[in-house]
Amino acid sequence: MFESLADRLQGIFRNLSGQGRLSPDNIRDSLRDVRRALLEADVPVGVAKEFVSRVEERAVGEDVLKSLTPGQQVVGIVREELVRMLGDSRVTLAGSPHLPTVILLAGLQGSGKTTFGGKLALWLKQRSKRTLLVSADIYRPAAIDQLERVAKGADAGFWRAPDGTSPHDIAVGALEQARTRGFDFLILDTAGRLQIDEPLMAELEDLKRTVRAHQVILVVDGMIGQESVRVGQTFAERIGVDGLVLSKMDGDARGGAALSLRQVTGKPILFLGTGEKLDGLEVFDAGRLAGRILGMGDVIGLVEKAQQAVSQSDAEKLAARMRKADFTLEDFLEQLRSVRKMGPLEDIVKMLPGAPKKALEQMGPAKDTVKRYEAILLSMTLKERRNSKILDGSRRRRIATGSGTSVQEVNRMLKDYEQARTMMKALKQGPRGLAALRGRMR
Repeated sequence: MFESLADRLQGIFRNLSGQGRLSPDNIRDSLRDVRRALLEADVPVGVAKEFVSRVEERAVGEDVLKSLTPGQQVVGIVREELVRMLGDSRVTLAGSPHLPTVILLAGLQGSGKTTFGGKLALWLKQRSKRTLLVSADIYRPAAIDQLERVAKGADAGFWRAPDGTSPHDIAVGALEQARTRGFDFLILDTAGRLQIDEPLMAELEDLKRTVRAHQVILVVDGMIGQESVRVGQTFAERIGVDGLVLSKMDGDARGGAALSLRQVTGKPILFLGTGEKLDGLEVFDAGRLAGRILGMGDVIGLVEKAQQAVSQSDAEKLAARMRKADFTLEDFLEQLRSVRKMGPLEDIVKMLPGAPKKALEQMGPAKDTVKRYEAILLSMTLKERRNSKILDGSRRRRIATGSGTSVQEVNRMLKDYEQARTMMKALKQGPRGLAALRGRMR
């Protein structure tokens, strides 16, 4: 989402950090570029101006200018102000002491409310909470059917009112169902509109009163630009919003309006939604997001992804083989499968702080070639995967035929394997090995 903005800011700060001495003038020149980058990313003018003013006020102080690393200090100030803009206090989903906790989902049509309802139900299930999903959207064709499919995918409860039931009566019935069936959470999905109108607002106000919602969560499409700010303000003022969710954060929009939504509405961002799959939900953390935007990485996020993709026993086995410098094609196959579970390689690379990104992207196979690599590896015998040295020309031809690929692709896969093996050896040697590897990759 923030790739264009991140590239611009990282370029500005690389130039700034490369200067031995800084003056108020060259700091202001750099901050003008920062303001321009924010405006190009769709950050509202007032928010961009205020952000740069706060940074400038702190960055031209004597302590910064006379420090040994003034450029790095300015970057640190920008990070702190970015975290402040995004919301520096982490807010979690609040539960009610009296079950069920009722969550009302609001937002415009197409914002991703229904999909988020399923993602949230799955997220709650992973925390041992039972959730009932109910749709009060009687206007959009197949909206209720869609939520039923989503509920099934999330292994959550679902209830459907008889045809012809009004949204008000659906809400009454949903609350009764959740109470009698002993659910911890009731998530009520509501109708949206293509734009904000009076009937939509009146219906949401009625539903909120009817179910006595503990939390009203506004789902905002992260790709609609500055319109998202207006939507957030209107819902917050009229309905009363407790938290925000930014959906479609894997898209290619500029993303700046999403950055400023917290500051403009005064409401905390709770989650970021990525992709259509139900596991594509990330608890919002301003510090981690700011780190990604400024190229500082997100080691915690990377560890979380790895923990989801690789079991502890498999990780311990691989670590043991690495200590013996024994990284085989069998290990490479498991590594490919684990990486695919973690998501697109480029997203993983962005979480690495200070890594030579272009070189790392070239090292691993592209997303669309991973399946071919798996086919090649599975066409080998166990003996071949454990000892790549025996892969002569005739064996490679046989493997290519068996996997439906070419000898050139087999050779390319083996080259990627050797590069991965080199990296594993460097990791085994510690910081000195990594430094040598980084030097070769530049």
